[in-house]
Amino acid sequence: MEESVELAVKRAIGMMHDNLGEQLTVDDLARAAMFSKFHFTRIFQRATGVSPARFLSALRLQRAKHLLKSTSLNVADISLRVGYNSVGTFSSRFTRSVGMPPTTYRRLAGFATHIPIDRSGRLGQPSAARVRGKIFPGPDVEPGLIFVGMFADRIPEGRPVRCAVLPEPGHFTFEEVPSGSWYLLAQSVTGDPQQSVWDASQPEQQVSVASYGPLTVRPDTDTEAELTLQPAGALDPPVLLALLDARKLALSMTGRDETGREKTGREEIGRTETAPTELRPQRHFASAQNHRPAA
Repeated sequence: MEESVELAVKRAIGMMHDNLGEQLTVDDLARAAMFSKFHFTRIFQRATGVSPARFLSALRLQRAKHLLKSTSLNVADISLRVGYNSVGTFSSRFTRSVGMPPTTYRRLAGFATHIPIDRSGRLGQPSAARVRGKIFPGPDVEPGLIFVGMFADRIPEGRPVRCAVLPEPGHFTFEEVPSGSWYLLAQSVTGDPQQSVWDASQPEQQVSVASYGPLTVRPDTDTEAELTLQPAGALDPPVLLALLDARKLALSMTGRDETGREKTGREEIGRTETAPTELRPQRHFASAQNHRPAA
């Protein structure tokens, strides 16, 4: 990507961050980028993988997630602060994208108790297709737990069609993947599992991401893809899905409780590992390089 184009897109994203409570238009953003409206929309899509409107919406919901966890503001006040005139519209979009209502997200401190996969009828008939992948750490990445999922869009929001948590870089396999066009999206947060939270808004954490797609899956196909984690940058859309409590999940993988002592009861370990029936940690997993839209 040309440096001038990247700088222009970053100027527009900076304007989004500074004015999340305002009713920004594409014309406003195009002026900040110093491009025509039509050309700006094209270069923004190429640079980030999503439209300016989708990126702005994702930033607003990301800010809302942070405010729900870090302040005592009520949902109505938060919705206004992030640019929604209707608390009902805000709540429905938050629920659809994050996977739970705002009040539940606050009550659970931003963590999901499990991550259900999308089993809706829109995905069509069951498929025998398989997607095997391998995740590598980039040169400047020391990954912690890694979440990887398959989504319909470039932004990790809503229910993935398949997902897994890896304790470290390595292989993963998704079986019976529905036919369609999907994005493989991965995220990792560096840090002590006892302190780690899946929240890119925390400045003390290193958030790493990887993406590949769109990936076309047909019945009975066996597809391979490779993803390399890189530090999240300004052009990466935020992760909106409320992910699992990394601290508890890391401890469940090691068979220890929250005090660091080894668990001895089978039921106690099983409750943590199998409660998210839609998502189980994969210890041994299976992949085309990170794909971003060409400049």
